[in-house]
Amino acid sequence: MKRFLLGIVLSVALIGCTDREQPTARTAAGKQAAADVRAGKAFAERECKGCHGLNGAGTAPAIPHLAGQRERYLLAALQAYKEGKRTHAALREVAGHMTETDMRNLAAYYAGLPPIAAAPGKDAQLVSPYEKGKALAAACVKCHGEDGNSRNPGTPSLAGQQPRYFVVAIQEYLNAERKKAPMHSMLSGLSKQDMESLALYFASQTPAQRAAPPAGDPVAGEPLSAVCGGCHGPNGVSTDTATPSLAGQDFRYLVDAVKAYRTTRKRENMRIYVTGLGDKDIENIAAFYSVQKSRAAEKGQTIVQDLTEKCNRCHAPGVDVPAMAVPKINGQDRDYLIMALRAYRDDRRESSMMHKMTLPYGDAIIESVSSFYSSQPAK
Repeated sequence: MKRFLLGIVLSVALIGCTDREQPTARTAAGKQAAADVRAGKAFAERECKGCHGLNGAGTAPAIPHLAGQRERYLLAALQAYKEGKRTHAALREVAGHMTETDMRNLAAYYAGLPPIAAAPGKDAQLVSPYEKGKALAAACVKCHGEDGNSRNPGTPSLAGQQPRYFVVAIQEYLNAERKKAPMHSMLSGLSKQDMESLALYFASQTPAQRAAPPAGDPVAGEPLSAVCGGCHGPNGVSTDTATPSLAGQDFRYLVDAVKAYRTTRKRENMRIYVTGLGDKDIENIAAFYSVQKSRAAEKGQTIVQDLTEKCNRCHAPGVDVPAMAVPKINGQDRDYLIMALRAYRDDRRESSMMHKMTLPYGDAIIESVSSFYSSQPAK
């Protein structure tokens, strides 16, 4: 996987780990007190069954199953609510009045229940965002090329483009912040997940090597591109998902785009820089970038498989990580998994560095990963 998937999204499905063990009840002698499962059941009867049931099954979508969950994780989650690190108002209220003994008893009760078997067919539909993007891309072929490599002068190549930038560009067309072409009328029908899937598909295509353009001087453009490299990467190959790659891009499109920052496109840093460039300078810079070799920004063909394989290092059945409170996620409610992953991504849950997730097309990937794990048998 590419840089941000390896470093940032290694644990895209780490739904609730914590880096430390939570305190448990102690006897006067300092030894850990044994949990009272019957007391835990009584507490669940009073406070928890309305949402989680006495059998530990979520009673509605987006409510997690607790049955058979790791006791250590349940304790960590309760402690997080008690300390205000998780924001669900009702759970914070309940946990705020719980003693350590209450937490241990309740966690032991739910952990000791048999896992909830998924209903037949429930959450079984697994959707690949890459394949969805590929289907949507059929409408783009006429202008942008079958694989996103444009052969039409003035039309940008989409192959290998950074995905977050791609989504932002679509939104700018929809908001009339960029000059529209007739085909762009089709964009208004795209959902956010559609945009993300389309971005993933094109980001995963290999950009073609271009011949020298009919105008401009690549050699003269190279020194002028020095300032550009700070954002767009060495030779125009961006390493930032929100910043476009320029390498291998259509020459005429680059010229028109740079000039647009003088007038219609709203990027103050770009406007300041390009204002000092003459038309010949712009052509030379565009010529330089158009002949640079680029590469695919992502590997969408196997992204869900790659992510789940990495997540399974901690979350697969039978795997335990003693130093962390890692939850079981096979068979978990799909809507809850989606909600939890979004909360980590959006910093609405406190998490470790391994949890930090900034996928620019996050909802499409989150839904696919969540569907995968919710469809697996709970153990």
